[in-house]
Amino acid sequence: MTERRYDTVVLGGGSAGLAAALEVAERGYSVAVLEREHELGGILNQCIHNGFGLHRFEEDLTGPEYAERFIERVESHPGIELFLDTTALEAGVDGTPVVYGYSRRHGILQIRSKAVVLAMGCRERNRGNIGIPGTRPAGVYTAGLAQRLINIDGIVPGRRAVVVGSGDIGLIMARRLSWVGTEVLGVVEIQPYPSGLTRNIVQCLNDFAIPLHLSHVVAEIYGKDRVEGVRVAPVQDGRPDEARSFRLDCDTILLSVGLIPDNEISKKMGVELNPETGGAIVDAGRMSSVPGVFACGNVLHVHDLVDWVTEEAETCGASVASYLEGTYSQVQRQVVPGANVKYVVPNRYFPEAENRLYLRSLVVKNQAELVVTLNGEQVKRRRLAHVQPSEMVSLTLGPDDLPPAAGAQEPRLEVSIR
Repeated sequence: MTERRYDTVVLGGGSAGLAAALEVAERGYSVAVLEREHELGGILNQCIHNGFGLHRFEEDLTGPEYAERFIERVESHPGIELFLDTTALEAGVDGTPVVYGYSRRHGILQIRSKAVVLAMGCRERNRGNIGIPGTRPAGVYTAGLAQRLINIDGIVPGRRAVVVGSGDIGLIMARRLSWVGTEVLGVVEIQPYPSGLTRNIVQCLNDFAIPLHLSHVVAEIYGKDRVEGVRVAPVQDGRPDEARSFRLDCDTILLSVGLIPDNEISKKMGVELNPETGGAIVDAGRMSSVPGVFACGNVLHVHDLVDWVTEEAETCGASVASYLEGTYSQVQRQVVPGANVKYVVPNRYFPEAENRLYLRSLVVKNQAELVVTLNGEQVKRRRLAHVQPSEMVSLTLGPDDLPPAAGAQEPRLEVSIR
């Protein structure tokens, strides 16, 4: 076993890990990046469609193009050492954080550091997570796996497909399948509204005349060796209406039914998780309940745009550097979700600095208002043309927005949608 020491270890070489590593290294600290794949970039490498970087670079980039903007800088930075083909399977805190990496290339690594950045991303929910009844034939894929098969391996998974779930990757794959000659019979969504971005509904479904069945479920899968079809039923009073169900003959099913932050290592390090996000509970600097352990990107909460992942990761990286130099602010206050808000990240804010908050709506509404209160007193209000659970809302609060809270109670910031 080889023992190494760095100021910071970053777990994950995707968009979050790369941005955080650069931010820490550019402030003069040594960084090790552990990535289980044989190249950097994470999921961006298989996302060959455009739409990335519109906010960050004001350019319309593909996933690999976006990743390359950071990969070139990381690979050439003298303060960053890369460990590719290396999987972090064990981690903990023994005086200082310690991570164990396993790799054919590097053998077994024991890496000690002063700080750890959790940037492992997320994984897809599968058939077992949602319990679709029926047989267990071949031909059932997660949308991300199908994307990799087509874009990386050059394999077309089937010729007649049904997409279950209207998450963004499912919508994008409906279009991608159409481009390679697969007939997409429809997208089935249990909610009465789409789960993906509006632009993807238009560009990936409407432009290709692919039906979207809202308030419907796949009630059964047919087939012995290979998928032969599915039974689709409308949802009535929370139950499938079997009398109005119909069959779609297909040989392929793509599941786009949500993402789960990949937090096994987080649990091993003793990090407290948020039941609403599946990610860590973090303070204003993205530090978890374990001192010196930070989290950012999709392992913290699932983002809809990679631009926001980068933004959050850079905030995290700057906080890590502040922690390493001993200037990390302990003056923080609580922030909580209010009416019609599923969650707010981070879970605390700096009263004397600028704070970037991210949240998810629980409702679909036009002409909504974002309302921020401090101990019940309104401190900020913003109009929102439209909100829905699939689209993240961000908010910036600075010292001018946060007057000192009156009374003896701890200041409590609440964010609501009305």
